[in-house]
Amino acid sequence: MKYTGLMSSSKPRGQYAKGAERREQIIQMATDVFATEGFEGAALKRVAELVGVKEATLFHYFRGKQELLTAVLAERDRRSLAAIEEKEVGLSLMVRSAERNRREPGLTTLYAVASATANDPGHDSHGYFKERYAEVVDALAADIERRQTTGETRSDLPARNLARLVVAVSDGLQLQWLYDKDVDVADGLSEFIDALLKPQAQT
Repeated sequence: MKYTGLMSSSKPRGQYAKGAERREQIIQMATDVFATEGFEGAALKRVAELVGVKEATLFHYFRGKQELLTAVLAERDRRSLAAIEEKEVGLSLMVRSAERNRREPGLTTLYAVASATANDPGHDSHGYFKERYAEVVDALAADIERRQTTGETRSDLPARNLARLVVAVSDGLQLQWLYDKDVDVADGLSEFIDALLKPQAQT
C-alpha cells in the first residue's frame, strides 16, 4: 500500500515516519473494530476513540472513507495469509477462508458491499478488487490443473473455467448470507467443489 498524499515530501523524515505509523495504527484498529462491529454507524467514531484522535483526524491519513476501507480489506487479506498452513492452497484455502469469514461478519459484509460497488475504474477500491480476483482465479486454476493431471478432478473442462465457477459460487453464497445468516458459505462451497470437480465416470 502506497502512502499517496499522506504528507508533504517537504516535511522532515521523522514526521513522515510518525504519520505512517499512525496510519498503520488506524488500519489495525479499524480492522479489529469492523470485524465484529461492522463499518457503518458509529464504527469510525469508535476507531477514532481507540486510536485517541477525533473522527475527522482519521482522514488526515487517508483521501477518504473508501481508501481507509480498502486498506482494511488489504489488512484482512494479510492476516488471513499469515494464519494459513503451508499445505492450504487453492481450493482448500478457499473453503478455509469462508470459514474464517463467518467469524468476522463485519469484514465479510464490508468485502461484499465494496466489491459490488467498485467496478468503476475511478473507485478507490477498483484496483484492489481487480488484482485480487485475478490472483484468486490464477491460484485456483493452478490447483485444479494440478489435480487434473493426477486424476483427482474432472478434466473435460479448462481449469480456469472451473476456477471462475468456484469464485462465482463463493461470491453468490456470500451475497445470500448478507440476507440470511443461516446460509453456510463454507459448507455450500465445499459441497459445490466436490460436485463440480468430481472426475467424470469411466465408460
